[in-house]
Amino acid sequence: MFQLPAAYISKAHTTLASAAFLSALLIASRLHYRKIVKNEVAGYPDEWWPSVSATIGDWYPERSVFQILIALTAGPRFALVFCWWFLTRSTTSNLPTIVAICGLVRSVTCGGWVYITSSDDHDAHDVLMVSYMVLNLPWMIGCIICTPAENNLTRRQRKITASLFFLAIVPMVYFFVQHKVHLVPGAYTRYSFCEWFLIMTDVWFDSITANDFSVLEISVYRPSTEVVLSKRSSVMEHTQPLSLESPPPQSSHADLKTQVSSDSTRPHMSLRNAFRVRLGAPQSLQHICSFLADVYLAYMWWSIFTALGPSLFYFSVWQLSFSGQEVSLFATVSPILLGMTSVRTSLSTHSGRTWLQILSVLGLVAYKIEHPLLRLLAVTCANVSGSLLRAIEWGNQQEAEKHGIILALGLVVSSLSKLVNHTVNPVWPIVDGQSGGWNKIGILLAVLAVQDYATRDLPDGISRGQNGLTTPSENDVDSSSMATENPAANPSDSVVPNTGLFEHWAWASVGLGGLIFSVHCFLTDSGTLVAYSWTGYPITGPFPGLHGYLTLMAMALGISISNSTVKAVVCHPIWMIFGALSSYLMYQWRDWPGYIAGLCLSVFLTSLIPVIIRIASLNGKHSPGKVYCTAWLFVCFLDFANVWTVAYAFVPAGWVLRERTDIVLTIQMVSLGMGLVPEWWRSSLTIPSILPSTLKSTFGSEVRRLLALLVSVSFLATTTLFSTPTPRPHHADQRLITAGIWTVHFGIDDAGRESQYRMRDLIKDMQLDIVGLLETDLHRFVFGNRDLTRVISEDLGYYVDIGPGPNSHTWGAALLSKFPILSSTHHLLPSPHGELAPAISAVLDVWGQNVTAVVSHNGQEEDALDRELQSTELARIMASIYPDPAIFLGYVVSQPLAARPNPYEILVTDGRMHDIDEEDWDRWCEYILYRGLYRVSYARVSRSTITDTELQVGKFVLPKLGHPVIEAPREERYLRIFREDLPSSMWFPDEYLDKANPGGKRGHFYHVHQWPLYYRLPDNAVV
Repeated sequence: MFQLPAAYISKAHTTLASAAFLSALLIASRLHYRKIVKNEVAGYPDEWWPSVSATIGDWYPERSVFQILIALTAGPRFALVFCWWFLTRSTTSNLPTIVAICGLVRSVTCGGWVYITSSDDHDAHDVLMVSYMVLNLPWMIGCIICTPAENNLTRRQRKITASLFFLAIVPMVYFFVQHKVHLVPGAYTRYSFCEWFLIMTDVWFDSITANDFSVLEISVYRPSTEVVLSKRSSVMEHTQPLSLESPPPQSSHADLKTQVSSDSTRPHMSLRNAFRVRLGAPQSLQHICSFLADVYLAYMWWSIFTALGPSLFYFSVWQLSFSGQEVSLFATVSPILLGMTSVRTSLSTHSGRTWLQILSVLGLVAYKIEHPLLRLLAVTCANVSGSLLRAIEWGNQQEAEKHGIILALGLVVSSLSKLVNHTVNPVWPIVDGQSGGWNKIGILLAVLAVQDYATRDLPDGISRGQNGLTTPSENDVDSSSMATENPAANPSDSVVPNTGLFEHWAWASVGLGGLIFSVHCFLTDSGTLVAYSWTGYPITGPFPGLHGYLTLMAMALGISISNSTVKAVVCHPIWMIFGALSSYLMYQWRDWPGYIAGLCLSVFLTSLIPVIIRIASLNGKHSPGKVYCTAWLFVCFLDFANVWTVAYAFVPAGWVLRERTDIVLTIQMVSLGMGLVPEWWRSSLTIPSILPSTLKSTFGSEVRRLLALLVSVSFLATTTLFSTPTPRPHHADQRLITAGIWTVHFGIDDAGRESQYRMRDLIKDMQLDIVGLLETDLHRFVFGNRDLTRVISEDLGYYVDIGPGPNSHTWGAALLSKFPILSSTHHLLPSPHGELAPAISAVLDVWGQNVTAVVSHNGQEEDALDRELQSTELARIMASIYPDPAIFLGYVVSQPLAARPNPYEILVTDGRMHDIDEEDWDRWCEYILYRGLYRVSYARVSRSTITDTELQVGKFVLPKLGHPVIEAPREERYLRIFREDLPSSMWFPDEYLDKANPGGKRGHFYHVHQWPLYYRLPDNAVV
């Protein structure tokens, strides 16, 4: 016998219909974008969104792909109409039959207007489309009326969807008149939006039948075969070749449920459970798909949440102060709305949570928005929805621990996606296809996940019980049986009334806030803990990028602990001591000891996620809005405190937390301990499981399998993707060294986009052998916990020193070299008043000779004493290795030839260095100094829209070993020549000449001097 749940018909129809329209839209936009947006009135850019007709019927191959998929949709569509008639048929009314006939004719007219396009026969297409829309009226209204009385949720969903469908017709007609009659450019784009919205609501309306069909099952079997089912179902003798199990026409659903319950041949159980048992293997597959969809939606939430910091920091970094956009950080306190009963009641329903999922996922589409402020607004709105949804899910006491584990799994997926994508989340709104984004794929998967979420049968979360308390909804799946089978699963049995000091809801709020911030701070990128422990060369600890998979393994271990039989240890005070000690050692130690402590901290934090979420659920049963709003306010407080430790020079009262990450870390650990206080007070050692035994085994096995898969992928991705090209100098035969200095503005370009790939392209064209990058320490929430060296080093092949870590409280400096780095030292330059200045001094093996490269980011103009002290220390470092060759690449803030106490004279005179061109008077920030080398060329390349500072590049020749540099008089060193007097390998690329190629290349061109400068080598130079 073959059995098929009827709900699969509805899901197949929804999937195929959605795939048909979306695939046509994506293919057409990719191949024929300007053609499909053009109409008889206007074209691109006035019209920029295609109509449905132009998308599905005008061009190959999208037309063929659409027609194939829509043909496959026909079978499920007709079957859907039949099943709906079968479910709602009645002996006392002909309405279900009339509705079914309307549904059949509606389906035929749908086939008419999708196969007869406006290009084939405009009149026939319009007549069939209008007929289809008219037939939607009796179909939708009839379905609403025929919905079984007990299916209040689906009835409400149909009312909402139908209302949206018909309301959208009004603006659609208006814009059509504007386009057709008044010939307004751009009106057809707005008409097209309404048209696509009708398609979406139409498909959505039919998808609701999946909930109604949960009580139907199609069985196909041989007429002569007697099939005996398990005692959970029934013993049935089949006498018909095809049966569709459903209540008989004269019986209501409630009557059937009563009959099933009173049947002496089966145990007492709900109808829903009976059908779940009968589904067997298909139900298991459906359960796995739903589990994966939940994890993916958790990943989407982490993506939107972690995108908020980089989206708003764009404005702060341009103003170097508060810009006002920081208020968007408080979008996460939206759970305060749950304090209103009406809001909490409506959003706690399945449909309410579905809409929150949709609104949250819509934040991913913000990557298409070009204006940074509008993009931030979209991301902010998505976080409002996402935080509300999390609060509702966490507030469901029966499911809180499960949601915590799924949230932790989503965190691992998020960190893994950044590991394989150069520390950039591929679905962030700040990235697109040109900057490493996989936005379209991410959105497509999100749509499928939301579709699964919307069509499944979920228990409601927070609802209002008769006693006025927040309790699980009575629609929860088998809540009574769960309580019977597992007494500990009933929250009322394990929760003591909140009457004592240690039972106050504030403990749970502070603990939850501390947990969210700690996880965001340390675990949203696998390289953050590596950066905390990094000390440079020779390498004595983990390497950035290479060992990130160990962090993911530690996170997986923490989740496994919270999902195992030994999870009681997580609630023991000794575990809290373990976590606090790990955080202290991680902060104090470096290299492998510090990183191992960080791994222990990872295990600790991820093991707490389901536990603290459950505690917050139990303690917030009376006032969920208060609990989760306070938690997010505490997260915001820690966010600002974390930024204060490094941005103290640009914020009010910055001195309070200047370089005091230790204080912030202590607050984090104390808050986590406070979150566990209610549980210590209640049970001292253990938290009883709230998952029913049947769900625990299946859910736990799914979690373990997924964790094993994720860890395996992280290891394989590291071993395969981290195979960077062997670093090789560009012109070894000429002994040529090309060095550059670039302040990269935290990897955010003028449009608020991630800029690693654009940086890589310019560095590649300039053929840099040594490059100093400044403002690169991005392992903080406001920067998205990124590593700006990954794309450049992995694509072009460089040795990398990422510089002082986030626990050094600097804006960061990094060194990339084509030459092996023998040793490197990180310096924190004297900074008594302003921002802490980082520097790297590294000894490079350049064709068997030691060449020292120094990269630094000095303080700002306002802090004269800081700049003097910092320059003095840098001069001491460079003078200490005299006369060895050296290159200085730094951010100095000084006029050329400026006398001390300005940095210029200190660096050049005391450091015993040469300026690359002291006659280049138009400099202020970036400088290149050198010693023991022959300078042959120098160029200044405009920034385009990547950053706020140019790229300076110098080319040097290293004398052969045993032949020191000839110290020629100044006049001879400044003899400029034509480039043709030098080998072509010493030239800069012509594409960046503004006169030869107006606008340069990708917006970069040689500026100030308009072309590179070339210098004559001494006559007796041995190179």
